Amino acid sequence: MSRTFQVIDTGLRECRAQIAFDQALIDSHKAGEIGDTIRFLQFPPSVLVGRHQIISQELNLPACRAAGVGIGRRITGGGALYLDEGQFGWELVFHRQTLALGGLGDVATAICEAAAEGLSRLGIAARFRPRNDIEVDGRKISGTGGFFDGDTIFYQGTVLLDMDASKMAALLNIPAAKLARHQQDAQQRVVSLRALLGTATPDTATVKNTLLQGFADRLGITLHAEAIPTCVEARAQRCFDDEIGCDEFVYEIDDPAHDAEVQSATVDTPGGRISAHLRLEGSLQNRIREVVITGDFFVTPPSTILHLEAALRGVLLDDVRATVNDFFVSNPTGLLSAPPSEFANAILRASECARP
Repeated sequence: MSRTFQVIDTGLRECRAQIAFDQALIDSHKAGEIGDTIRFLQFPPSVLVGRHQIISQELNLPACRAAGVGIGRRITGGGALYLDEGQFGWELVFHRQTLALGGLGDVATAICEAAAEGLSRLGIAARFRPRNDIEVDGRKISGTGGFFDGDTIFYQGTVLLDMDASKMAALLNIPAAKLARHQQDAQQRVVSLRALLGTATPDTATVKNTLLQGFADRLGITLHAEAIPTCVEARAQRCFDDEIGCDEFVYEIDDPAHDAEVQSATVDTPGGRISAHLRLEGSLQNRIREVVITGDFFVTPPSTILHLEAALRGVLLDDVRATVNDFFVSNPTGLLSAPPSEFANAILRASECARP
């Protein structure tokens, strides 16, 4: 199979429009309208939550609105991000046979090591740190994530050129447990190229070129620049109008734990936090009426969680472990370091919690 990737750059666009373009790239690749692609993108001041996150828990929404920043929801998992012109995004959309990689963990390792090699050419000691970060001396300079959609792989990341750490900390609600794990505050956990290189910091075009060199050399691919395909632009507009640009999509997961009938619990796993929010029914309150699963974990495809929630409706608590296990056996998925058993653990822990 050809290992040629087209390279496109969609420049600076409003955050929901950029996310809509992500979905359009995937759909166009699956439809055979475009080949394997690398895209660069940039955002005006924006905050983005991961696909499965509770937006009001992750973002300081009053502060975000007061600051006039864009608010959006990604189609990938992971945590909340603050983005502005001081960062740029990169992403790869390609057929799973192109690089002949295994699961999502293998994809993350290969692509992050390639990106780290490219960034190291700027004179910094960038390296991949599992599960999905690129770091310099223990401080994150690039966060990444992705998923499979059929035979199409979508994997993306960011690079911090410069940053307003105080603004990031003011707009994002950083979980206390996450800060405790790193024993650092939000501003110390990340680092920018400017902080590392000072006046020797290269321009954005140079950084993009070094990333492309890392991808080409480490992944063994050939690159060529192309104009933005018109078919993808048209799909992106439809995705924006129909779903991703709408408040209903952005705010669809918003604090179910505040409902008086909901019992909630969270487990921390190597692959991220998993929270379960339960409504129970029956005279013994031992049957799931409804469950919502949230967190900053990565799962592929993202629709897996919606299907798991549906499979658990009406299930007795005694049958939760078997149901979750059977679901993942029957529905092959990619989980980045979060074992299926932890979803059952979160649900059962929630069932033991008193209602608020």
